[in-house]
Amino acid sequence: MSTALEQAQNNILAPAGVDQRQLQQVLDALMGPAVDAGELYFQHAHSESWALEDGLVRAGNYSVEQGVGVRANSGEKTGFAYADDIHLPALLEAAKSARSIARAGHNGQVQAWRKNNIQPLYPDNDPVSSMDAADKVALLREIDAFIRALDPRIVQVNVNLTGTHESILVAASDGTFAGDIRPLVRLGVYVIATENGRREQGTSGGGGRFTLPELCRPERWQKFAREAVRQALVNLGAGDAPAGQMPVVLAPGWPGVLLHEAIGHGLEGDFNRKGTSAFAGRMGDQVASPLCTVVDDGTLQQRRGSLSMDDEGSPAQCTTLIEKGRLVGYMQDKLNARLMGQQSTGNGRRESFAQLPMPRMTNTYMLAGPHHPEEIIASVEKGLYAVSFAGGSVDITSGKFVFSASEAYRIEKGKITTPVRGATLIGNGPDVLTRVSMVADDLALDEGIGVCVKDGQSLPVGVGQPTLKVDQLTVGGTES
Repeated sequence: MSTALEQAQNNILAPAGVDQRQLQQVLDALMGPAVDAGELYFQHAHSESWALEDGLVRAGNYSVEQGVGVRANSGEKTGFAYADDIHLPALLEAAKSARSIARAGHNGQVQAWRKNNIQPLYPDNDPVSSMDAADKVALLREIDAFIRALDPRIVQVNVNLTGTHESILVAASDGTFAGDIRPLVRLGVYVIATENGRREQGTSGGGGRFTLPELCRPERWQKFAREAVRQALVNLGAGDAPAGQMPVVLAPGWPGVLLHEAIGHGLEGDFNRKGTSAFAGRMGDQVASPLCTVVDDGTLQQRRGSLSMDDEGSPAQCTTLIEKGRLVGYMQDKLNARLMGQQSTGNGRRESFAQLPMPRMTNTYMLAGPHHPEEIIASVEKGLYAVSFAGGSVDITSGKFVFSASEAYRIEKGKITTPVRGATLIGNGPDVLTRVSMVADDLALDEGIGVCVKDGQSLPVGVGQPTLKVDQLTVGGTES
């Protein structure tokens, strides 16, 4: 059985007639005086997506992306060039362009390659070819009919199905020579329900690094369908959200997206090296409640955010960021790690060969605590229970965030009562962790729908957390 590295070479280099000797020639041309490090990043990916709206297939797209990104690092400067032609003359021209930035680095040398046969965290099966097109369309229509039969108040149904098969190859001056074969699938369900002139929406879905038949098992897609309908119907009966400062309980699973945005980005190495993160210079400090331990773990089997290796050829790992409230780690790529005197944590990621890698999250979540969920709810006299979020934003420098809850409930006298709409959570990332007073033992990860955007690059990620209580948080509501 061939390794991921061998498969990546066959998928990317063999069709162009490029061999390892020629890769060495390109790296030699890239390196030299004033260049600290050089890298060739090859990518070949084909993707397919289908979209059904109101019973009709509105879109069916197939795309192929292939190319090479060539990078030269000189001190803090980066020279970068890319090409969709990976034949030798194009590679040499890209290397010449990338190394033109070199001004103040050292005289880097190309080290002997180490063939990194990375332990795979997911199968190498091609999701795109794992189901016939006719079966995919039939599935979308079956989901549409199933949802409409659940409740007559459902008036609009959108279903999206995507699959990608990606081959990655990295050859670098530090001796890295590694490859990866990455599947990725996602099913999304969106519904609108109406009643008495009121319209509300519900969303659900899931995915991961496996094949479409695994994702599209009836028990799985029916779960997503029911969840989207349930959320929409709950919101039809929701009242106005309360406003003011109050205790907020966050549900397990997807609400971890708040941690991802409010905390996670601030713990990425580039923001801390440049001093623009609210966590910069605070290594070793107590930045959260002792109940809070937060990790970024790219090693979880078949999870959406997982990677056998990152986009610099470093093996994925589990990095503890906050341990019992104390800041103990940042997420690093090779460049920022080198400049900060640290080691890469396997978090160098990029959207495509045409973009530079940077420190990015994989699966970021808070570990379980000692409390029971019922105990946490019972401790709140009057507050908010947030189950799901529709979106939000954060200022990395100040840590301030704003999040809109797509499903939330009042907590009254220790019990979850009526659903509310229009609730917005407003706070400060570093501050909110210090206000966590209870953490439950029900850690859950999201279903596999997360997408993270940074500097215009979108990547699949995972989030998660147990039920937790924030003693005081500002809630923006619609209650008069």
